[in-house]
Amino acid sequence: MLKIRQPTTQTAPRASRRGFLTGAAAAAGAIVIGFRLDLGKARAAGADLAAVKAQPNAFVRIGADDTVTVIIKHLDMGQGNTTGLATILADELDADWATVRTEFAPADAALYNNLLMGPIQGTGGSTAVANSWMQLRKAGAAAREMLVAAAAFAWKVPVAEITVENGVVRHAGSNRQARFGELAASAASLPVPQEPRLKDPSQWRLIGQRVPRLDSKMKTDGSAVYALDTRRPGQVTAVVAHPPRFGATVKGFDDAASRKVAGVLDVVAIPTGVAVIARDTWAAMKGREALKVTWDESAAESRSSDAILAEYRETAKRPGIVASERGDPAAGIKNAAQVLEAEFSFPYLAHAAMEPLNATIERATDGTYDIFAGLQFQTIEQATAAAILGVTPDKVRLHTQWAGGSFGRRATPSADYIAEAATILKAWGAKAPVHLVWTREDDMTGGYYRPTVYHKIRAGLDAKGAVTGWQHVMVGKSIMIGSPFEAMLVKNGVDGTTVEGASDTPYALPAYRFEVHNAREGVPVLWWRSVGHTHTAHAMEVMIDELAHAAKVDPVAYRLSLLANAPRLAGVLKLAAEKANWGSDAQTGNEKGKGLGVAVHESFGSYVAMVADVTAGTGSIKVNRIVAAVDVGIAVNPDIVRAQVEGAVGFALSSVLRNRVTLKDGVVQETNFDAYEPTRMSEMPVVEVHIVPSQAAPTGIGEPGVPVLAPAISNAVFAATGQRLRALPLDLASLKGV
Repeated sequence: MLKIRQPTTQTAPRASRRGFLTGAAAAAGAIVIGFRLDLGKARAAGADLAAVKAQPNAFVRIGADDTVTVIIKHLDMGQGNTTGLATILADELDADWATVRTEFAPADAALYNNLLMGPIQGTGGSTAVANSWMQLRKAGAAAREMLVAAAAFAWKVPVAEITVENGVVRHAGSNRQARFGELAASAASLPVPQEPRLKDPSQWRLIGQRVPRLDSKMKTDGSAVYALDTRRPGQVTAVVAHPPRFGATVKGFDDAASRKVAGVLDVVAIPTGVAVIARDTWAAMKGREALKVTWDESAAESRSSDAILAEYRETAKRPGIVASERGDPAAGIKNAAQVLEAEFSFPYLAHAAMEPLNATIERATDGTYDIFAGLQFQTIEQATAAAILGVTPDKVRLHTQWAGGSFGRRATPSADYIAEAATILKAWGAKAPVHLVWTREDDMTGGYYRPTVYHKIRAGLDAKGAVTGWQHVMVGKSIMIGSPFEAMLVKNGVDGTTVEGASDTPYALPAYRFEVHNAREGVPVLWWRSVGHTHTAHAMEVMIDELAHAAKVDPVAYRLSLLANAPRLAGVLKLAAEKANWGSDAQTGNEKGKGLGVAVHESFGSYVAMVADVTAGTGSIKVNRIVAAVDVGIAVNPDIVRAQVEGAVGFALSSVLRNRVTLKDGVVQETNFDAYEPTRMSEMPVVEVHIVPSQAAPTGIGEPGVPVLAPAISNAVFAATGQRLRALPLDLASLKGV
């Protein structure tokens, strides 16, 4: 049997814990010295990716029964990367797709490093396929050459005379053949080719084709094991009473009533709250309901959302940190024929994944530990748990499970919920495996959020409608400032995840200045699907649309005039406009209440344009159709690319139409899906996805479909009604009859 290599060990410094477990996270963060800021620029790292060595035994296992198991180093939270990654290796291996299986890799950054993040094993920034492309091609090709060499040796024939197809190795001259499983054991003993010959794209049988997803059946029949399904012998369940306001701490608690609840085993204080441990989830929840906690809120965030946004507006009036600048925009605006001003506000948003956070942790008899969860930053999670438990990281084994969504929530620099599970186990003396469960309400009210953000833009046009100057000010809380990654990822006070998509705009604006203010409120923030692009794309694309209309130029033509140096963006824009029949009556607003709007944006190295077809009237918007064009380089599995864009529309639509997380005196008001309602099937528009043919290295698509939806819809509403709705979610109540 051709086997996966046993994981190597690594160590991390220990640290104390405080607040949101930042001490332990700092221990983990010390490992991540090479974490790349610009996760999306996968194509810029092409040379680095091409230099990776072939390690077939780390990424593929071939059994005597001919099964080909591809080891997946990334978390699959529904985006289908297990299928995409397996496709890459299986094609170079020439495997029979019917025999291909997948298995999540153990924690081992030496083998399973995300090549676009530095020395860390993790999933994020739409990098899974991009960073694995050459690595898995080489691993598959190397394994193929090893199988061929084993056959050539056994049959005493030249290697060049052997062919491989669909899991079978053949020698036509002697009419001999063998299945992979028959050769796996002998092949495993051979040297690993470090520079195997890769296929020419014309030889691909799986890459670029629609192959069935490997997880569809198991997720349909219920056999897929999610983290929430984990059941270890003797396991107990823990839920935590978290403070109602961010920054509050436990002053004291009365657990007498909790301990009387049937099934409750213990109540323990931890730095993030009070944990109730019980025989099952229901008992733990009832025990928490009976718990009486007194909170110290002297350092807690106690403002409401409106007050925070009002402070942002005042802050924007002062000079900020210059993130990017070219030309003299002040002079350009002063001498402009017309000047436009606009402001855009964005609320806090919850990740709201279908599977709430949870993790199971147990101590083995030899003093080692096992963690079962939807693990997204394995290196950080392993090191953080180890620091809390007082062992080296090699003593903590991670078992990555299927995750029911994440959208960024499971990838925290502090490994917060993993750290919480480890803390509970330690506080309870590791008497049994502990399954930490966050309820939906816990997840909605006590987690991390997409930052609330405010943009203010002032732009000038000359008599011909050309931009003479653009001044842009943004206020929002940085995700990285105050985290273990601040020293590595924040440069001169600028967090790239805050300003991406605006400070680096591809539009050829001759005079441009982007300033940022880093807010300091007490609400914990985190990347949310497409991170900074969630707000920068909207502000940029709606403002560009306003300039086009002010200049009396078609919005598509206006954008193209500014994208001469961005051919791939121009390409998707042209394709989306063509497929949407841009220029029709709906686009010009001749059909009452209907309109087309367009937006185009690059994020994570991928290019996406969307045209939205909407019907708008008094207090209502109906999104009828979305036409999308995407350029992701080589589309490894076009069906998954389309599915991810369709999913991005469904995910983002509710945030365009209604979703927001609001604080009242510091307390989150939206506690479940009744108040934070996901997109309904009845609301879903028809979504058409057109993929630009390309031979460029593949990039990602998990996130890039999100940023363009809101501005496309907003611009379509203007086309339909003549009214601009700039803030998100769109203020439907302000729409007047047309």
